[in-house]
Amino acid sequence: MKKAYITIIAATLLQMTSFAEKETVIKSTIKEVTVYTQGAQVERKASYSVSKGISTLVIEGISPNIDPNSLQVQATGSIIILDSKYSVFYPEPDPIVNPVNGIPPKILKEINLLTDSIFDISYDLSEIQYKMDVLNSEKRIIENNGTIKGEGKVNDSIPLLKDAIAFYHAKMNEINVQLLKLDRQKAIITKDLNKKNTRLATLQNYNSNNNYVNNPPKPPVHQIKITISSKESATGRVKLSYLVNNAGWIPMYDLRSSAAANKIDLTYKAHVHQNTGVDWEGVKLNLSTNNPYANKTKPTLYPWYLDYYTYRNNYYNESQQGSKNTPSTAYSPDLKKATKDRQELELAEDDFDALTAENFTTMIEQLISVEYEIDLPYTIKSDNEKNMVLVNTKTLNTEYMYYAIPKLDLSVYMVARITDLGELNLIPGKANLFHDGAYLGNTYISPNTMNDTLDLSLGKDPNLVIKRTLLKNDSKEKIVGDKIVKTMAYRIEIKNHKTKTIKLITQDQIPVSRNKEIEVELDDISRADLDEITGILEWQSRLKPSDSKVYTIKYTVKYDKTQNVNLASY
Repeated sequence: MKKAYITIIAATLLQMTSFAEKETVIKSTIKEVTVYTQGAQVERKASYSVSKGISTLVIEGISPNIDPNSLQVQATGSIIILDSKYSVFYPEPDPIVNPVNGIPPKILKEINLLTDSIFDISYDLSEIQYKMDVLNSEKRIIENNGTIKGEGKVNDSIPLLKDAIAFYHAKMNEINVQLLKLDRQKAIITKDLNKKNTRLATLQNYNSNNNYVNNPPKPPVHQIKITISSKESATGRVKLSYLVNNAGWIPMYDLRSSAAANKIDLTYKAHVHQNTGVDWEGVKLNLSTNNPYANKTKPTLYPWYLDYYTYRNNYYNESQQGSKNTPSTAYSPDLKKATKDRQELELAEDDFDALTAENFTTMIEQLISVEYEIDLPYTIKSDNEKNMVLVNTKTLNTEYMYYAIPKLDLSVYMVARITDLGELNLIPGKANLFHDGAYLGNTYISPNTMNDTLDLSLGKDPNLVIKRTLLKNDSKEKIVGDKIVKTMAYRIEIKNHKTKTIKLITQDQIPVSRNKEIEVELDDISRADLDEITGILEWQSRLKPSDSKVYTIKYTVKYDKTQNVNLASY
């Protein structure tokens, strides 16, 4: 029975040893990366060749920012995937070079000489110390002698006392002089010894320092280990994907308008960045509007119970971080490979019709996101720099109109109204505005609203003049009974100095009462559309060249004369 147990244990150990021997490192490359608004999914491919039995394929060069839960592995060939996991391997440091053979002969000779010299000096110091110890002992004996200390019958004999004092004086001076000389010799030798020890330590550290510079400690290796089983020798390919953080993209838009056409050209760009610890060299790049780190759990309503409570303040501190990196353009190392199936164009010197990334981009609508597949190789370095990637361009149906709110600003603003915004699948981001080739500034596109229309302000138009005047003769204040009756009247004048007909929307307002004791009566609003909730007046008109419009606003407010009402007169 004992022999059977021993046989089983030996077989188990042999099997475990065979597993370790079949661990094979295979080379992989990053073929495709899908960049999310936060994070990125990296796809690697590799080829393998294994023999019969259990084998472990090791793939190195993995980002340390991997999310192990996102690991997915697929393979071809007649194998069974038993397990896949992420691990970190810490390499053993390289052996230190032999301390003798690794040191130059000149330095080795100096080390030997210093060692011998230090050996001799140590004996010299011991000899000096011995002499000093003898003199110190002799000194103590003299000091402790009864005659010197005045003990016994010495005081009864003046001659004997004189002899004792003379002896003490002469002998102590002699001892102190010798101790002083020995102490000086010891200090000089000790100083020399310290120098030699310092020099020796420097020379002895030469080998280890030089070895550290030439062979620095190796960093940890991040790996993915795939355990497979095969009934026979097999070859095939392995594809694995995983999610990494420290990567993402930010949308950026260019809006180019023209006065000659009722349209706006929208250029959809992405600033891609990554700091995952691994460069993406010549990869196929996909951009997704999905955020895998966002909450995916739907909210749930719970019963709302009312009760008395104790008030407590809650404080929340929020911080925002922005990248100050200047965008740099990501480049394609092999454009011919990406355009091999497309027509080659021969362009004249003055033609500006080169292909852009838009010609290689395909938009795919997912269930909860949109993905842009870019059929071009990109290289994104792991330096957290922003790399500009052109995603798409669209021509948007646009209606140009003009807005004016003379109560706040005596200027008329040109506005481009874009419709059917929901079909563009945009995400919020900054936009640069260009009109007739001139840069106007920037704005912010926020398509995450229920409104399917976007108004973009393109700036002031000096050819449209507007004026708002207080009519003093019609504006008056009087007291009627216990009420103050105040009447306000304004005139709005608009003049079109442009050479074409324009559509103008003009807005103003009347006060809205929130107290039943305050009455607001409309006397004249020049047929404006009134929003009774907000009190906003709006006129829509078409102005031909050199045409003008005049609107009148007149209203009366009645309120208790003992109260104050904030009724601005502008």
